[in-house]
Amino acid sequence: MQRILITGGAGFVGGHLARTLQEKHPGADILVVDDFRLGTFVNLSSEGPGGWSFRGRVIAGALHEMDLDALIDGFEPEVVFHEASITDTTVMDEAAMIRDNVHPFEDLLHICVERQIKLIWASSAATYGTEANGAMREQRPFELPDAGRPANVYGFSKWVMENAARRTLAEHPDAHVVGLRYFNVFGPGEQNKGKMASMIFQLAQQMLAGKRPRIFDPGTQARDQVYVKDVVGCTIAGADDDTKPGIYNCGTGAATSFNEIVASLNEALGTDYAPDYFENPYVFYQDYTCADLTETKTGLNWEPRYTTHDAIVEYAELLKAQSGVK
Repeated sequence: MQRILITGGAGFVGGHLARTLQEKHPGADILVVDDFRLGTFVNLSSEGPGGWSFRGRVIAGALHEMDLDALIDGFEPEVVFHEASITDTTVMDEAAMIRDNVHPFEDLLHICVERQIKLIWASSAATYGTEANGAMREQRPFELPDAGRPANVYGFSKWVMENAARRTLAEHPDAHVVGLRYFNVFGPGEQNKGKMASMIFQLAQQMLAGKRPRIFDPGTQARDQVYVKDVVGCTIAGADDDTKPGIYNCGTGAATSFNEIVASLNEALGTDYAPDYFENPYVFYQDYTCADLTETKTGLNWEPRYTTHDAIVEYAELLKAQSGVK
């Protein structure tokens, strides 16, 4: 890969992706496009131990306001990593969600297929909705899919994007189009996401401040928590020549309860805080998520390197060091 376009490249996952791609392909020309609504230059400069310096190009702007044909023709990327999106699941402006998430993706999808450009894009476990009680499977032919029953407009927007990708692949089966259903991503740099930072980050901050961690009662709600380093690895795997086009889960394959998260944080931080339980105010909340990685392992030849426990411990130790707490 010598010419790489990353939409949403100044965001949490996008910044990690830009850094890893720059390290793996030091001679590559990397272009980041971001509207900087949640993205920040910090994700492209100094985040993480030792810091780093982005050497590529940056365009500030919203994709739905851009001439994407001109953008692609001017830069001529070999691969597009599409991370740009409204990711705040509490946004209720349905028109804005569809306008920002769906419409630019459909245009980008058409352009990449027409020009034979690899397209790897971020979908979401939010497409599965709130009713799953077992491992969530990618859609398989002639079966009722586990996904397709989103509980909010964010998940719906990702489902519509998936439908567009499926229609396109049915017409162009050799097109290199790979969608990744990100589960709950956490790791260094997410403090810039504000209220959308992971529960792991927010609970760690409470505990580092000497407070009991606040979690939804009874704390047995369990989600597939995946380390950002693994998400980047999975995303880059989607660009490999041998990858089978399609839509895949990107998670750990294990569900970790909030109670277990608190226990892992206590272990890493050297604390002994009991949870402070409160009622969940969100009716559309996913009480359970767990990625079935069967298709991911075969179609992408990828599996996670970190268990959730090990990733939480590594991350929490970094947060403790950054906080200055002894």
